[in-house]
Amino acid sequence: MNFKLENLLRRGIDDLKAYVPGRRIEEVADEYDLAEVYKLASNENALGPSPLAVQAIKAILDGLHRYPDGGAGALRERLAKKLGVKEEEIFVGNGGDDVLSVLARTFMNEGEEAVIPQPTFSPYAHVTRVMGGKVVPSPLRDFRVDLDDVRSKITGRTKLVFLCSPNNPTGTILKERELLSFLDSLPDGVLVLLDEAYGDFVEDPEYPDSLSLIGRYPLIVLRSFSKIYGLAGLRVGYGVGSGELIGYMHRVREPFNVNQLAQAAALAALDDEAFRQKSIRVVSGEKRRFYGEFLRLGLEYVESQANFIFVRVGDGDGTMERLMRKGLIVRPGSAFGCPEWIRITVGLAEENERLLEALG
Repeated sequence: MNFKLENLLRRGIDDLKAYVPGRRIEEVADEYDLAEVYKLASNENALGPSPLAVQAIKAILDGLHRYPDGGAGALRERLAKKLGVKEEEIFVGNGGDDVLSVLARTFMNEGEEAVIPQPTFSPYAHVTRVMGGKVVPSPLRDFRVDLDDVRSKITGRTKLVFLCSPNNPTGTILKERELLSFLDSLPDGVLVLLDEAYGDFVEDPEYPDSLSLIGRYPLIVLRSFSKIYGLAGLRVGYGVGSGELIGYMHRVREPFNVNQLAQAAALAALDDEAFRQKSIRVVSGEKRRFYGEFLRLGLEYVESQANFIFVRVGDGDGTMERLMRKGLIVRPGSAFGCPEWIRITVGLAEENERLLEALG
């Protein structure tokens, strides 16, 4: 039988590129014959997972033959009480990526546009292109999202705007006044996704109370258990928006889209405020240590409100390779179209010391 598989593809799939994750610890250890490898590439919580989450997982292992709660009802109820919103305003997904995918599948039609600042988290563009949408890039200004430029790119074909605050990879935020002005200026028919996956680490008092805006604007706020609670390996994130918006997303999502272990761990983690506060303290203190050393080394960096720092090293890919040979994994800026930069996740004191010594 003679046929070309590409002729069967949905339009646009042939042009997509698969997401390339950070290198795995085991992979780097084997490649370079290293006994010890530190991963400071994927913005994971250096303290590990929430202890309460781990306890909750162990307690339900005997029940894994049962399907999970298809609507994550207990988790949504607990989140609603904690966040001060209604349960029907919360969508729980298999990580933040699932929330993005369901959002695009629910609202994006072929040929419609999504305005996306650049550089930023690449899955925004991916979910747009999968649905046959067109990506309209908006360049950052001084490493910050330029909402004036984003607004100028909105046309009658625009369906979605993706905003990341703190932005990945720069760590900069949208401040309340500028965000409100932007939302007030939106024409009808445009939906905004505000990604706050790293919002727990923000120290700037001008960071907006985004959840207070979901009833006033066509807005969905994305948050995650991966970073602050250390549950990246379980994949659980959530979106908060109007009940009508979330209701349509529930029609599109996969049945049982969040597994039983993830739901139990996330539910328990919400009570682990001690772990959350410790995570924030560690990141805050170690970032300041990094800043001082970067100044001493003469390295340009972007002051970050997240748990990572974007640093200019001249040759990002070369620096990444040399660091890997020393057992240190960082994210190259070339993944974001910034080849002179690397993104460094804030780790534990020992890990950070090793990295700074290697950079020196």
